Parts: sequence; C-alpha cells; structure tokens
Amino acid sequence: MKLSERWLRQWVNPNIESAALLHQITMAGLEVDGAEPVAGDFSGVVVAEVIAAEQHPNADKLRVCAVNDGIDTWQVVCGAPNARAGIKVAFARVGAVLPGNFKIKKAKLRDVESFGMLCSGKELELSDDHDGIMELAKDAPVGSDLRGYLELDDQCIEVDLTPNRADCLSIAGLAREVGVLNQLPVCEVVVEPVAAAIDDTFPIRVSAPEGCPRYLGRVIRGINPGATTPLWMVERLRRGGVRSIDPVVDVTNYVMLELGQPMHGFDLATLQGEIHVRWATEGEQLTLLDGQAVSLRNETLVIADAAQPLAMAGIMGGENTGISAETRDIFLECAFFAPLQVAGRARSYGLHTDSSHRYERGVDYTLQAKAMERATALLLDIVGGQAGPVSEVVSEADLPMQASVSVTESQIHAALGVMIPADRITQIFTGLGFGVERLADTWTIQVPSWRFDISITADLIEEVGRIYGYDHLPVSHPVAPMVIAPLPEAQQSVRLVNQRMVSLGYQEIVSYSFVEPQLQALLEPNFPALALANPISEDLGVMRTTVIAGLLGALKHNVNRQQERVRLFETGLVFRGELNELEQTKKVAGLIYGPRSAVPWLGAGAMVDFYDIKGDVEALLGLSAGHQVTMERAVDVPYLHPGQCARVMLGGNAVGVVGRLHPKVEKWLGLKKAAFVFELDFAAVITRKMPAFTPISRFPFSRRDIAVVVDKSVPVQSLMDAALRSGGEWMTHVDVFDVYEGERLGSEKKSVAIQLTWQHPERPMADDELTAAMSETITLLQEDFGATLRN
Repeated sequence: MKLSERWLRQWVNPNIESAALLHQITMAGLEVDGAEPVAGDFSGVVVAEVIAAEQHPNADKLRVCAVNDGIDTWQVVCGAPNARAGIKVAFARVGAVLPGNFKIKKAKLRDVESFGMLCSGKELELSDDHDGIMELAKDAPVGSDLRGYLELDDQCIEVDLTPNRADCLSIAGLAREVGVLNQLPVCEVVVEPVAAAIDDTFPIRVSAPEGCPRYLGRVIRGINPGATTPLWMVERLRRGGVRSIDPVVDVTNYVMLELGQPMHGFDLATLQGEIHVRWATEGEQLTLLDGQAVSLRNETLVIADAAQPLAMAGIMGGENTGISAETRDIFLECAFFAPLQVAGRARSYGLHTDSSHRYERGVDYTLQAKAMERATALLLDIVGGQAGPVSEVVSEADLPMQASVSVTESQIHAALGVMIPADRITQIFTGLGFGVERLADTWTIQVPSWRFDISITADLIEEVGRIYGYDHLPVSHPVAPMVIAPLPEAQQSVRLVNQRMVSLGYQEIVSYSFVEPQLQALLEPNFPALALANPISEDLGVMRTTVIAGLLGALKHNVNRQQERVRLFETGLVFRGELNELEQTKKVAGLIYGPRSAVPWLGAGAMVDFYDIKGDVEALLGLSAGHQVTMERAVDVPYLHPGQCARVMLGGNAVGVVGRLHPKVEKWLGLKKAAFVFELDFAAVITRKMPAFTPISRFPFSRRDIAVVVDKSVPVQSLMDAALRSGGEWMTHVDVFDVYEGERLGSEKKSVAIQLTWQHPERPMADDELTAAMSETITLLQEDFGATLRN
C-alpha cells in the first residue's frame, strides 16, 4: 500500500522525524518497503496565470504567452498545445532550478525572447504527463510557491502488509497504529449524514447473502458532467498510487484509500429493473472496465440488474454501466463481501485489483454506512446533484460474529518476559480500538469489526508485544532441561540408515513432494495422484505416490549432464488418497544406473544388474537383525520390468519392491542403459528384532545334501522355505549350492541342489534323527512341488 506521509500526519502527527516514524511503523509489524519524494527537487517555480497567448510569428508549433507571476508580466515562448489565456500554470522564473539541476535562463526562441518556462508534470517529476503544461485550479493563488501550494515537501511511503493486516490498508487504519504507538489521539475525519434531497431509490435484491451480507445503494441525480476533480484529491490519489480518472471514480477511490472501503458507481441510466446480488450463471459474459471479456463461472458473485451482470462483486465493474462523460445520474453502491467468497476469484480470472486485494483479506463489516455518507458528501461538493435516501439490505445471520478473547497478566509476562504495567496494557488495547473489560488481572477483549486476525489469547499477547515495542523487550536465553530423548532399542536411528546407504556408494537427494503429472501417471496409473490447487509450475502439479518419481527426475538431470554412473537414494513421504482421507507414509528408495564400478581397471565395462540392487536391499535390511530377507517374484508393479521385478519380504511381510525400470519408463526418460530401483517402507528398515543370547553349541553340526528336479516355474526360495519348515527343531541352515538346467532334464525342468544343516545344543545328532528329518523334507518337497530326487 502507498500513502502520503503528510496525509497521515493530518490524522496523527507524532513529534518525530520521518525516518523515526518509518522505523516505528516497521517495528510494529507493518514493514515499510521504502519512501520517496512525491516530486522532484526544484526551486523557483511559482503559481502564475496566462494572461494572453498568441501564435509565434516564426514557428507554427510555438505560442508566445504573457504570464503574470504576481510581481510582473513576463513574455514566455511555449510549445505546449494547451497553452491558452485564462489558465493557472506552474511557472519557472529565470533563475529557477528544475530536477536534474536544470537552470532556467533567459532565452531567445526563433528570434523571440522568453523569460522563464511553463512546466509540465513530467518536468517537475510530479507525473509522467508531458503532453502539455500543468494546469492548476482556478483558485490557485498567483505568485505563491508551487511547492508550498501543492504541499510537495512530502514523501510517498510504501508499506508491505501481511495478509492478516487488511485493517491497515487505509489512512484511517495506519493512523490508528501510529496513534497507539505514540500514545496520541487520532483526528478522524468527521462524517455527517447527508440528508436526502429527493425521494428517488433503486430496488435492491440480494439472493446470495452468504456472499454479500450487507449491501447499500444510493441514487444521486443531476451531477455536473463537466466538473473536474480538485487538485488536492488528485495529488492524494497520485501519492497513494492511484491514477485520477473522473470525479465520481476518484471519489470512490479516495474513500477506499482514506477509510479502507471499496465502492463503485454505476450510470443509473444504464440499469434495468433492479440491482440483484447473486451467483453467476455458468458461461455468462461480462466485459470489464479494462475491456477484457470474461466468461463467468457459477462460483463467482456478481452484481446484476434484471437483464445482465453488471460487475464482478468486489473485483471490477462492467464497461457498459460505468461512469462516462454523458452520465447525469449515478447509483452509488457500497457493500461488505465475505472474504472467503471473494478470495481467489480475481486470480482465477487473471485479475488483481485494489478492491479484490481488500475484500479477500477482510473489510470492516460495519464501515459501509460511514463510507456511503463520506462519498456522498464529497460527490455533492465536487459534481453537485441531489442525493436520495440510502437503501440497505442486510442479513445479520451471515455477518461475522464479534469474537471475545481473554488474556491474563501472567500470560503476557510469561510470553514476553517483561512486566508491563497493567494500565499500559489497557491503554494499548483501548488505543487499538478493542472493547476492554478488566477484572483483576484478566482482560476480556471484544474484537473490533476491522480485525479478522484476532481469535486466540496468543493474538492479544502479540498485540501487546508489538505496540510496547520489540526493542523494549529484554534479551533472555531460553532455559530448558537438556534431556536426550531415548531411542528404543528395537529401532535403528535414521542416521545409521543413511550411513549404510552412503557406505554402499549412494548419494542422498532431497526432492519436491510434488512431481510432474505425466511422470506420476506413467509410474502408477492405478493410483490417482492428489492435484495441487495452486502448483509452483505445471511440471510440479501433483503429490507423489512413490519416492521413485523424485529419483527419476534427478537421474534424468544427471544423465543429461553426461553423468554415466548414478547411485541415488532418498527418504520421504508419499501421499495417497483424497484430501480429507490422505494417507502419508514414509519410504526409502534407491536407484542405480550405469557401470558397476567407477574405476576402469576393476571392470568398468560391466553394467549394473538386478542382483546388484538386490544385494544393496539385503545389506540395508540387514540392519533389521533377526529377520529373514526374501524375495518373491512380482508382475503387478507398473513401473518395473515384469521379468526383473521382486517383492521384498521381511519376516514374511511385504515391505517393498525392487527391480528394473519398465522399458516404457526408460524410453520416456530417454535412458540408453537399464536403471534399477527399490522402494521400502521406512518403518520396516529402522525396526529390528531384539537380540537374545543363545549359547554356542559344543557339538559338531551335521550336513546332508539333496538334489531335486522340479518345474522351472517353481521359485527356489519356496523350496528352501519348505525344507526349513520340515527339517525339525534343530535345523539351522538351508542353502542352495547348485542349480542345473540342461537337455538331460528337459526344457521345462531344473535341478536344485540343497544343503541342509542341523546342530543340537546339548548332544550330537544321531543318524536315525537325520535320516528321519531328511525323509520328511523329501516327502514335503514331493507333495508340495512335485519334486523328484535326482540320481
């Protein structure tokens, strides 16, 4: 927000320098981005009157003017097209110094002497207007210094407000803050009701009270279309960053800057039937004041008449009903629109206006009547006319509820670390406009209608702290017991997991939790990803359902930069389900690509394969002591190659997947070599079985070997699991030491050689025990897998 310091000081004028005032405002949480003079550095420029203007005898585009500066009449040659007799102008006398240290001297232009210069707004750095000389008000005192007349010893302050402080988007709101900071009263503008001179009204109907709880309208007839906005108002608007357009629009903008209430004026002659505040019909067309034609959506609140929409409520008016040079009668509107019903609507149409900026943050819902009377009085003074009575439609049930919040003296002291006198606390709350009721050491606060950001006790403590002054709060160090949270013995530390991955040659990455929609759909088409309402960019539009998506993005980035060997891992959350039932699970994922070894003499030509990443997964899960890591073939993982894909089992439970990327994914990434990935539940990785002591047997182990012939489709792991189950209580190991396939067995068979190991803790194993266990194992393999002993 931009504002004039001089205008602010007319409301409240603390006895401090400008720099101190700006620092004070910033330290109160209303950051001042900067301040700059409202005009260039010039001197010797006065108000003058053009007495006569004649054509230059030797130049078609020059005029010779007689200019009275209150002391004498001077001949001035001017090339401005609007130079004419009877106007008040900015006159730089001989000897004046204009911005840029440009000194005015006596000159001769095409054989005609010129004593001074008639200035444009651009030449004085008042505006960008250089189409003609600057015209002043008719009552401007001739001979007076221009800087004093226009109050140019002023600066434009730009305040960067956080979204919760919409109450300071006006002179009135900021003056309230400066007043309480300096313990000074605020000289608010006196607004008296304007008595109705005519009985004319225009019907108002509100069928969307949840979006517009209060709407006021007033008819003003017989305005002067030739009236101009007074220079003092034009200047205040300019210093507030608003361009002067016409008197009616200027008045509504002025009230918005002064009080914080956006308003709008319609040409009454263009309205049909009634004013109707309603939700738009899908596809309705509206041409806005800036000439943009928009197709309205049904969640957009509009101001309409009996025939068509007239304006987007709280955002911008329509072109067809705006004020023009032919306007004689106006309908002035002033409303409160619910912030949640306006928020985001302007941006969804690619718009951002002063009105939408205020409404979506929250406008004082009791301000409308005061703003209407203030605007009416200004309009009658500037454009004349007769005002009718104010019509109001209000839905009390849809207006915001006034909140009540309590805070105690001990709570303030505990949070701020300083004892602030109770009377000073009361003074702060009162100065901010809060309703205050004090009982003992407790303040019960009625939150004013312009503060939408006060709802809990902490908000009140913050108000006390910032007004008392953050720089007045003592410096203290937090005191807390240095207690190290114990890590359960059954859980590995995250640091240990990361160290294990680094020791395996991986590098950790941290990627966004949102990914490219096309990549996400390619990886897991069966899990619709949660779309972001306002993504950073189009290629970061959905939440990831697998951490592998981020790894693939990093892989593509590295490969495109000539990195031939890539080994990456990441831990992070994945997101599945709808927003109201979103499931967030932590995962750890890894990726390998390129040569197995980075050192040429160690066989750099060999590429990584499935067994490399399988070994890394087993090494990582080896942290979970006591669990058996196994792999089961998987064909239902859409982003993995169905022939090189396995489900990772830990203690009989599926905890993740490992395998080669599907060829379609590799093609989408533009990879020339195979890439292998894994993804595991992080909880399974860090959880371990508690170790227990078992004495080492003093007796030798016994081993037996068998070779069985089974179908090629039978997983070897299934044979091992079955052998372990059937081998009895004292079986300790089952190992495969050979797999044979050949013509002697046939094309559909394979031979698996298995070594079985037993060891009793208290005695040697007898031959008959071993024979019985072997027999039971062979029987189970025959029954479950159709195995036959190989001779």
